[in-house]
Amino acid sequence: MKKLLWVLCLHVLCLYGSLKSGVNGQDDFMLVAGPLTGVVRSSSSDGDDAFDCSHPIPPGSKQYFEYLKSRGVTHFKVPLSWTQLLPTGLPSQPQQAVVKCYQTFLQQLLEVGLQPLVILHRSSVPESLRSWYGGWESQRLAEMFQLYAEFAFKEFAALAHTWVTLSDPDEVWQDGQAADDPRLLQNILQLNKNIHQLYHQHFPGRGRRLSLGLKAGDEAAFPHIKASTTVDFLSVHINYNCAFPANFAQELRNFEMFSGHLPILIYKMTAHDCSHSQHRLLGELLHILKDKGLNIVGCDMKDVLGNLNMQDDPVSYPIPDFSEVTELSSSYEKVWLKFGVQTTEERDSFLTKSFPSGFQWATSTESFKVEGGWLEGGKGETIWDRFGHDGLAFSNQTADLACDSYNKVVYDLYLLRGLQVSTYQFSISWARIFPSGYRSSQSEKGALYYDNLINALKEYGIEPVATLYHWDLPQALQDSGGWNNISIVEVFKDYADFCFSRFGDRVKTWNTFSSPWVVSHAGYGTGEHPPGVKDYVVSSYQVTHNILKSHAEAWHIYNDKYRQTQGGKVGIALNSDWAEPMSPTKPEDVAAADRYLQFMLGWFAHPIFVDGDYPAALKTQIEKKKNECPDSVPAILPVFTPEESKRISGTADFFGLNHYTSRLVNSSVGGCNSGPEGVGEFRSHVDPTWPSTASDWIYSVPWGLRKLLNYISTEYLKVKKVPIYITGNGMPTEYSGDKFNDTNRVEYMRSYIDETLKAISLDGLDVQRFTVQSLMDGFEGKQGYSQRFGLHYVNFEDAGRPRTPKQSAYFFSQIIKQNGFESLKIDGVKKAQVPFSHRSITLLPSDVPSKSKVIWEKFSKQPKFQRQMYHYGTFPQDFCWGVSSSAYQIEGGWNADGKGPSVWDEFTQNPGNIPDNANGNIACDSYNRLEEDLYMLRALRVKSYRFSLSWSRIFPDGRRASLNQKGVDYYNRLIDGLLAHDITPIVTLYHWDLPQALQTIGGWENIEMIDIFNDFCDFCFATFGNRVKFWLTFNQPQTIAWLGYGLGQIPPNVKQPGTAPYSVAHNLIKAHAQAYHTYDDKYRKSQGGMISIALNADWVEPKDVDVPREVVAADRAMQFQLGWFAHPIFKNGDYPEAMKQQVWAKSELQGLSQSRLPSFTEEEKKFIKGTADMFCVNHYTTKIVSHITGRLSPQSYQHDWDYSEAQESDSPTTAIKDQRAVAWGLRRLLNWIKEEYGHPEIFITENGVATEAKTTWDDFARIFFYKTYIDEAVKAYELDGVKVKGYIATSLMDSFEWLHGYKVGFGLHHVDFNDPNRPRTPRYSAHFYHQVMKDNGFPTPDDEKMLYGHFRKDFIWSSATASYQIEGSWRADGKGLSIWDKFAHTPLKISRDDNGDIACDSYNKVEEDVAILKQLKVNHYRFSISWPRVLPDGTKSHINEAGLNYYHRLVDALLAANIQPQITLYHWDLPQALQDIGGWENETIVDKFRDYADLIFSRLGHKVKLWITINEPYNIAMVGHGYGVAAPGISFRPGTLPYIVGHHLIKAHAEAWHLYNDKYRAEQKGRISITINSDWAEPRNPHKQEDIDAARRVVQFYIGWFAHPIYNGDYSNVMKTIIRERSLAAGLPKSRLPEFTPEEIRRIKGTHDYFGFNHYTTVLAFPSDFGNLQHYDADRGAGTVVDHTWQDSGSGWLKITPFGFRRILNFIKEEYGNPPIIITENGVSERGPIDLNDAHRSYYYEKYINQVLKAYLRDDVNILGYTAWSLMDNLEWATGFSERFGLFYVNRSDPKLPRVAKKSVSFYSTIINCNGFPDPALGPNDCLNPELEGTSQPVTVNHVRFLGMKLSASDAETGLNTTFALLIVAAFGVVCFSVWLFIRKR
Repeated sequence: MKKLLWVLCLHVLCLYGSLKSGVNGQDDFMLVAGPLTGVVRSSSSDGDDAFDCSHPIPPGSKQYFEYLKSRGVTHFKVPLSWTQLLPTGLPSQPQQAVVKCYQTFLQQLLEVGLQPLVILHRSSVPESLRSWYGGWESQRLAEMFQLYAEFAFKEFAALAHTWVTLSDPDEVWQDGQAADDPRLLQNILQLNKNIHQLYHQHFPGRGRRLSLGLKAGDEAAFPHIKASTTVDFLSVHINYNCAFPANFAQELRNFEMFSGHLPILIYKMTAHDCSHSQHRLLGELLHILKDKGLNIVGCDMKDVLGNLNMQDDPVSYPIPDFSEVTELSSSYEKVWLKFGVQTTEERDSFLTKSFPSGFQWATSTESFKVEGGWLEGGKGETIWDRFGHDGLAFSNQTADLACDSYNKVVYDLYLLRGLQVSTYQFSISWARIFPSGYRSSQSEKGALYYDNLINALKEYGIEPVATLYHWDLPQALQDSGGWNNISIVEVFKDYADFCFSRFGDRVKTWNTFSSPWVVSHAGYGTGEHPPGVKDYVVSSYQVTHNILKSHAEAWHIYNDKYRQTQGGKVGIALNSDWAEPMSPTKPEDVAAADRYLQFMLGWFAHPIFVDGDYPAALKTQIEKKKNECPDSVPAILPVFTPEESKRISGTADFFGLNHYTSRLVNSSVGGCNSGPEGVGEFRSHVDPTWPSTASDWIYSVPWGLRKLLNYISTEYLKVKKVPIYITGNGMPTEYSGDKFNDTNRVEYMRSYIDETLKAISLDGLDVQRFTVQSLMDGFEGKQGYSQRFGLHYVNFEDAGRPRTPKQSAYFFSQIIKQNGFESLKIDGVKKAQVPFSHRSITLLPSDVPSKSKVIWEKFSKQPKFQRQMYHYGTFPQDFCWGVSSSAYQIEGGWNADGKGPSVWDEFTQNPGNIPDNANGNIACDSYNRLEEDLYMLRALRVKSYRFSLSWSRIFPDGRRASLNQKGVDYYNRLIDGLLAHDITPIVTLYHWDLPQALQTIGGWENIEMIDIFNDFCDFCFATFGNRVKFWLTFNQPQTIAWLGYGLGQIPPNVKQPGTAPYSVAHNLIKAHAQAYHTYDDKYRKSQGGMISIALNADWVEPKDVDVPREVVAADRAMQFQLGWFAHPIFKNGDYPEAMKQQVWAKSELQGLSQSRLPSFTEEEKKFIKGTADMFCVNHYTTKIVSHITGRLSPQSYQHDWDYSEAQESDSPTTAIKDQRAVAWGLRRLLNWIKEEYGHPEIFITENGVATEAKTTWDDFARIFFYKTYIDEAVKAYELDGVKVKGYIATSLMDSFEWLHGYKVGFGLHHVDFNDPNRPRTPRYSAHFYHQVMKDNGFPTPDDEKMLYGHFRKDFIWSSATASYQIEGSWRADGKGLSIWDKFAHTPLKISRDDNGDIACDSYNKVEEDVAILKQLKVNHYRFSISWPRVLPDGTKSHINEAGLNYYHRLVDALLAANIQPQITLYHWDLPQALQDIGGWENETIVDKFRDYADLIFSRLGHKVKLWITINEPYNIAMVGHGYGVAAPGISFRPGTLPYIVGHHLIKAHAEAWHLYNDKYRAEQKGRISITINSDWAEPRNPHKQEDIDAARRVVQFYIGWFAHPIYNGDYSNVMKTIIRERSLAAGLPKSRLPEFTPEEIRRIKGTHDYFGFNHYTTVLAFPSDFGNLQHYDADRGAGTVVDHTWQDSGSGWLKITPFGFRRILNFIKEEYGNPPIIITENGVSERGPIDLNDAHRSYYYEKYINQVLKAYLRDDVNILGYTAWSLMDNLEWATGFSERFGLFYVNRSDPKLPRVAKKSVSFYSTIINCNGFPDPALGPNDCLNPELEGTSQPVTVNHVRFLGMKLSASDAETGLNTTFALLIVAAFGVVCFSVWLFIRKR
C-alpha cells in the first residue's frame, strides 16, 4: 500500500516549526523529496534510474513539483551525473546540452518554491577516467573529482544552496575495491574536506551548506570524519525496524554523538517488519524525533514512508491534528498520488497485451431505448413513454418504436453473433412484465418476450446479464409517488422475485439497478428526466434511500431464496465520472474532487460496499449546510436505522461500473443552493483539450477510467472483495455525419479498453468484464435519436429499423477475437470438414433420348395441388449450408498491391459495356474489408463459404513467375479467418476473371491454357491445400464457352458461335481433368480434400409431355447444356450421343467434312472420365422447351439444338428477364442428375434470386424463393432419395452482377455502393436463411401437426348454400327481381355471362338437396331466404305465399331428415325495388328489413332454431358498394358509401335481433346472430412492428368493422381515429365514418347469441400509403400479398392457409370475450377440368377443421359448430360457374343438373361421423368406416304438374289416389242421394 508523501512532513513542521533551529540559526527544517526518475513516478525508486538529463525533462515534472510544494516539501534531491556532464572527465569539454538541462531543471524547482538538494556524485565515474586512473584509491581520480566539483559549483551554485558531495560512500566503492581499504576512506574524506573549503570559499554567505552521506554501520569512520574532514551536516541513510523502534532512536543518538553533535538530515530511511498501523508508526516516529537531545534538520519524505505496510490500527501515541491525518489518508488521495506524477507519455502509453483468459466481453442495451412495442402484449405505460408523448424529447421523438427490438430478437442475435461477444447485458421493462407495476397485472406475453431473448442468447453461447431497472418505471407506480414512495421497496422486491423465479434458471448475473444516480439526480433532482421532479432538497435523497433499500431487498430475496439452486450473482451497476482536481497544487481542489466522487459514486456505493450508511463526506456536508442555512436547508438526508444499515451492507456480489468521462473539479462556495455542487461545494469543468463527443457531458478522458478503477478497489473493495464489472462504457456520435466510419468511437474504445487492461495487468485489479454501450443506436432519452451510442447504425427513418455494423463493431469484434491487443498466434492448421466420399464409378454413355426421360414421366403430369404441396423435412446433420461470392464481383482492389488486370477489368473500363458504366474496381471492397465479410459469415453461422481466387491477383500475368505475395497473403488471411470460425472454405479456382495477359495469347481457345491453368492450380493446391479441402476448378464452363466465345456477351467477347464454344469447352474439360489429376496424384493423400467442377443447369420441361418428340427435345436440351460437360466427366469421358449426333448432322448438312464438335482420343477419354468427386450444380430457373428445326446458317451452337426455349409463365418473375422463379424445377433437375449420372452426391453450389437495386432490407421475393427452392431440395432428398449433400445460397451480399452491373442484387446482405464505406446490412432474407440453416431445413411446425381429439357431443356439423347461388327460378311463382338478377343480366359483370336464372334449380329440387345432405351426414343445413321471393317489392304490401311455401317444404323436409335448418335472412339478394329507392344507403331499409324479418320469424320460427340476420356485411358494404364487383355494383364513392351501408346493416341487424328477442324468443326458443366474414392477416415481416400494425388494421377494418359495434359497442378506436384524422386532413368537416348515438350504441351492443363466422384464407399485410385518397383501402393503410408457398385454389384470393383459422378464432375469443362461435362458412374452390377426386378439398377440410379442433381443445375457444361451404357447386357470384366450392358436383351439361358426390364428401362425412379426429395410436375406430350411403350418382327425383301444383312423383301419386277415392265416394254419394230422392219422391 502506497504512503502519502506529505503526511509526516506536516507533523514534523508542527513539531519543529518554532522549536528547532538549523544551521546558522535558521528555522529551515528540510522536508526532502526526489530524486526525479527517468520517467516521473510516485513509487519509490532505487535511485539507479534517477533523471540524468540524457533526455528532455519530463513534461509533467513542473506540475509534480507544484504538487509537492503544496504538500509542504521544501527540498528536492538533484543527483548530478558526472558521466553526462563531463563524458571525458575534463571540465573543458562539457556537454552543453546537459548543463543547460540541469540549469533548467533547477530553475523549475526554484520557480515553484522548492530548494534543490544537489548531489555531486552517486556512483558512475566517466569511463575515460576509470580507464586512466582506476578506482577511488587513486589520488589522481580524487583530483579529477575536485575539478568536476569546481565545474559544478561554477555552473549551478547560483541555483542551489544545499549540496551533498557523496550521498553514500558505499555507492562509490562498488567497483570491486575492498571497502576496508584505508586509502579509499582517506581519499574520500580528504576530498570532501577540500570541496567543503572550496565551496565556502567561493560561495560564502548565509544559508549555504554542504554535507557528506553516511549510512548506519559506518560509525567506525566517525573519528576520521572529525579528524580529517569538515561538513555542515550529515546526510544519513538509516534503517527503521518497526519491531524495535528504540533501536532507531539509539542509532540517531549514536550518529550525533560520534559525529560531534553534527546536525543530521535523514537523507534516506528504510523501514521493515512494519505490520501495525500507519498512525501508530507515525506516532512512534514523531515521538523519537521530538527528542530534544537530537539535532535533526530534515528528513526524506519519500523514503521515510515509501515502503511501509500500514493498517488502520488505533493510535497509541498522541499526534497533533490527528483528524487531519485521517482526512488526508483518503482513498482518493492515495490514488491521486499514485498517478498524479505520471508524465503525459506514461499516462497515455499503450499497453499491447492480452486480457486474462476467460475475460468477459459484452455489449448492452436498455429496454426503453431499443425495444419499442410500447403497447405490445399488454405492456403498461412507462414514465419514458409519458415523457416522449408529452413532447419532451428531442424533436418530439418517442420510443414507441425505437429499434423495434421487441419484434427483432433474431435481428439482434445476428449482431451479437457477428460481434462474438460472450455476454449481452439488457434491461427488463418492468411495465412489460407487470403493466401496473404490480404482480397482479402480470403480462405473460411480456415475460415470453424475455424468455425468447434469453433462450436465444443461451442457444448461441451468449451469457445474458439482466438489469431489473434501467429508468423505465411503470407510470402507474409514478402516479402514486414512484421512487419517493416507501411502498415501492416491497413492490420492487416482488418484481425482482418474479424475475428471479422466471428467468433465473438461465440468467446468472443480475444488476438490480443501472446508474441509479441518474434516477435520483436527473429524474427527481433536476427534473431533466422523467418523472421530471425538480426537488433536490428532499426527493432526490429520498429516492436514493428507497432505491438502496430496494436493491438490498432484491439481493436478499435472491440470496435467501434462489442462490443455492440458481448459483448466480446479484450486484448493482453504478455510474461515476472520474474527478480530477482543477488545480493539483490546491489541497482544497483535491478535497473537492474527492467530494465529487462521494456525492456521485459514494452516495450509493458506500452504503452497499462499506458500512451500510452514506459516506461521511456527504453527511458532513449536509449537516454543515443545515447549520449554515437554517431557513432554507438545501438538503435533507434520510437516516438508515441500524437494522437497515446492516441489511444494506454487503449486498453485492460484484461492483458494476458505468463510466463514460471525467471532470476537472475545483472547490467552491455552495451557499445555500441545493444540488450536489451547492451542498458539496465544488464545481465541475472540462479541459478544452479533451476530445469532445456528440454529448455535452461526455469527453474522452480514458486515463480517468484506470484511476477510477483503482479508487473503487481502494475505497470500496476492502471489506468485501468482489470483482469489478465494467457494465457500461461508450460515447455518442452525431445523428448526421459519417454513419459508419465512426473513427472517434474506435479511438475512444481502444483507449478505454486499454486503460482497463492497465488496471488489470499493471495495477493488479480484479476487473472481469468490459461492456460496450451500446449494441446499436437507440432512443437516447431526452436527446431522442439525435445522439448515437451504437456499434451498429440503426436507420430510424426506415420503419424496418435496419441495423448496419459500423467500423467500431468490426474493431470491437477484433478486440474480442484477440482478447485484447496482442495478435493471435495460430497454433497449427485447422482443417475444414468435408461431408463427401470420393466418387469412383464407371457409367455407360447416355441413350438418345436418355433413360432419364423417366423424370418427365414421373413428374410432368403431377396435379398442381400435389406439385405445390409444401413438404416439411430436414437434411442430415452433416449437411453443408453455405453462401457464395466470386473474386471479381466483390473484391475490388482491381490494381492494388500488384494485382494484374483481368479480362473483366479490361471489359468494364470501356464505357457502354455495363449499365451506368459500372465496374468492379471497388465493388464491395472486400480486398480491404475482410473483417467485415467474416462478420457477416459469423453472424449467419454458415458451415461453408464458397469464394473464388483471382488468378491475376496471385499471378498478375497468369504465370507463376509473376507471383504476387500480397495477393497470396489476402487469401491466406481469408482462409485462416474462415477456419477460425469453423467455416469450410470452398474455393473456386476460376470464376471467369482470366488474366488479360493470357487472353492476349488467345485465352481458352489456346490449348496452351491447359498447362498454364494446371500450373496455377498446382500453386494453389500447394499453398492453400493444407486448409482448403473443397476445390472447384471452373464455375459454369458452359457460360464461359457460349456467352464468352459464342455470343460474345461477356469477356473476352469473342463472337464465333459455330466453332469457338466447342473448342473452348474442349480445352476447359481437359484443363479441368489435368487439374484434377494434379490434385489426385500430388496432394490428395496428404491433404485429403475433394475436387469437382460447378456446372450450370436450368431445368427444362417439354411443352407437351404427351408428345414424344417434345420429350426428346427436352432431353436434348439437358444434354446440350448440362451433359456437354457432365457426360465426359461423370460418364464415359466423351460428349453425350445426343449432342454428337446433333452437331454432326448439322455439320454434314452445312457441307462440312467433319463435325464442328471436337472429339476426344481414347486416352483423353480415360483421362477425363471420373474427374470429379461430387456433382456440383448451379441452378436458377426452369424453361419450357419445344422441338423446332434450327437454322443451318449461320453456324451456331444455338441452332444445333433444334429446340426453342420459353418462360414458364405461371411462376413469379424476378429482376432478371427470362429468369423466373420456378422452384419445382429444382427437384426434377436433381432427380434427373440422379438418374443420368449414377446417383452421385450432389452439392448445389449456386442458387439464388435477383432483386432490383432499390430492394433494400425487406426482400420478400428472395425469402419466398429460398423457401420454395430449398423445400424442393428437401423433397428430392427425403422423398426421392437424391443424395443432396450441400446447398449454397447466392450470394453473401450484393455485388457487381456482371452485365447487370449494380442494377440488381443477389445478396442476403444489402451493400450501399453509393457509400465509400460499402456498408453491409443484413436483409430479412439473411435472418430467414440463418433460421433455415439452424433448423437444417423445414421441420414440421406445431401449426402443421395433427391434433387428435373430438368436438363436443352436440357439435353442429353443417353445410351451406345461398338462395341466389342455387335456387334458380328467378321469375317463378311471383318472385320479384333482386339486385343480383339485375347485376347478372348486365353485360361484363359476370364471368362468361353466367347468371343465376337456373343456377342449381334447387327451387325445384328440395328432395334431391335433402338427400345429398343426408349422404353428407350433417345435422344442420344453412341456407338463405330470397327476400324478393317472399316479398317481391321488399315490403309487406305483397306477400308471395308460393315463395314462402318453398321454404316451408324445405324446412319440413330437413326436419323429417333430422337435419336442423339454419336460416340466413339476407345473403345479398336485395329486392331490386328497394335498391331503386337507395337500397342499403337509404336508412329506411332498417325498418324494411325488420318487417321482412318479422314475417319470416312469424312463418318459420316455430320450426327454425338458428337464425342469421345478415351474411357477410363487409362484402355487402365494400365489395358491392365500394369496389363495385358485386351487386349492386357501385364504385364511385368508395370513401363514404361503404361506411354508410355498413352503418345501416349494423342497425338493421340490431333491430331484427331485438325483434326476435322481444317478440319471438320466449316462444320459439331460438338463437339469432349475424355472420361476419374475415381473412386473418399476418405481418408480411413478422419482425417488423409496421407490418404487425398493418396486419392488425386489416383485421380491425375487416372483422372489427362489424363485430366491434355488436360485441363491444361502437366502432373500434382504430377505425374511428384513422378515418376521422384522414377525413379532417382532406379538408372534410367531419369523419366519413358515421357515428352512432349513445342510444344506438347501447341498442346495438350485445345483439348476438353466438358469433357467426365465415373464414377462408389468410393474407400477409404491410403498410401502404395512399396519400390523401379518401377510400376504405387508404383508410386501412395496408396492402396484402400472399406467401408463394401457400397452395392455390380455384379462386385467386383464396390460398390454403389453415394456421390462420386458429389464430383468428383466438382473436375473436380475446377481442370479443370468448363468445360461442358457429363457423358458418369455410371451404375451398377449384376451377378448370372436372375432377371428382378433389384431393385438395379433402386436404383443406382436414387441415382447417383440425385447426378448429386445436382452438377448441387447446385454446378453450367456445366453438359450437362448423359449416362447410358449399354443399354443391353453384353460381359463385361474379366468377359465375367457373369457380366451384361444392362438395357435390353439379353437372351443368345435363339439363337435370344432377348432383354428383366428390371424394371430399366421403372425407367430410367421416369427420362428421367421428365428430373430429380419432387418434390412430388408439387403434382402428368404427367411425372411420361409415355405412356406405349414396353413390357417385345422385338420387333422381322427377317432378310432375298436378292440379296446377309442382309435386314429386310420390306426392302426385298420393294425390291422384286420394282424388280417385274421393271421386268414388262422391259418385257413391250421388247414387245414394239419387236413391234417397227417388224414395222420398215415391
